[in-house]
Amino acid sequence: ERPTPAARPAPQPAPAKKGRSKLVLLAVAAVCLLGVAYGAGLLMNHSDVPKGTTVLGVDIGGGTKEDGVEKLDAALAKRAATPLRLSVDGKEVELAPDKAGLSLDSQATVRAAAGSDYNPVSVIGSLFGGERTVEPVFPIDEEKLGVALQDLAGASGTAKDGTIKFVPGKAVAVPGKAGKAIDVNKSMVSVRDAYRAQVETGRTKSVELPVVTKEPTVSQAELDRAMKEFAEPAMSGLVVIRAGGREIPFGPAKSLPQILSMVPVDGKLVDHYDKKAIDRLCAGVFDGVMITKGDGKKHQLSADDIAFAMKGALLGKTPAERTVTIDLEGNG
Repeated sequence: ERPTPAARPAPQPAPAKKGRSKLVLLAVAAVCLLGVAYGAGLLMNHSDVPKGTTVLGVDIGGGTKEDGVEKLDAALAKRAATPLRLSVDGKEVELAPDKAGLSLDSQATVRAAAGSDYNPVSVIGSLFGGERTVEPVFPIDEEKLGVALQDLAGASGTAKDGTIKFVPGKAVAVPGKAGKAIDVNKSMVSVRDAYRAQVETGRTKSVELPVVTKEPTVSQAELDRAMKEFAEPAMSGLVVIRAGGREIPFGPAKSLPQILSMVPVDGKLVDHYDKKAIDRLCAGVFDGVMITKGDGKKHQLSADDIAFAMKGALLGKTPAERTVTIDLEGNG
């Protein structure tokens, strides 16, 4: 008979690793604390604009959107309205932001910052004074800015268009000349960036705008044409305007140089009449003379009516052709 084998002792469980248990407990505790902090942050930050929200260093958080707009305007409105200092070929000029379509939109900026921020980093950070930075909104009216720069280019440019001056007894051609002018397209970018920098920093510094060489829009050929077809005939003698049994002469020695000029329009020189000078020179001669207009009603004969009659008479070659009787009944 074989001996019964000795019974093996049952295996004992391995002792728990105390270090690992502590790490797990610490991790669970940390998650719990973070959860509590997150919840507390959400409760304490129950406002239109989350607490700790800043725009260019201005704290606009912790209140309503209206509060945020007021805070932003109080800090930055003056900067946003300060004229830009621009330099064009060494000549300094100023440009008002509102006339150039430039602005800081406080309401749009605050609207973008409004609403709850559920990012845990932001929420928990707000409990400890953390910041949430929001970019300002700078809407640009490019059409308005382009027009403002075009005006600036005309005022500050050194290019001159050819023109015709009317002086006592004659017309004088003045040739144009090339010069420097603002490069409007490139300047739009420069001005936009300069405005943003000015609002962001509060510092105003002169910005050099890019320039290009600009040729006169009125050519010598156009200048010659305008002299031959209008200016010289216009100054060749008296023009007599009659209406309602009254008349007044306009001569090249005194009257016509006060009335006449030529302005460039799309590369062409167009005759222009100074209506105030006409009124002054008429001195009430046609007061009470009425003319029937297109509306069928009678109106006082005006400088516009006289200028229209004068336009045809100025091209006349004989005294008869240079005398015009205005049709007061509107029959053409």
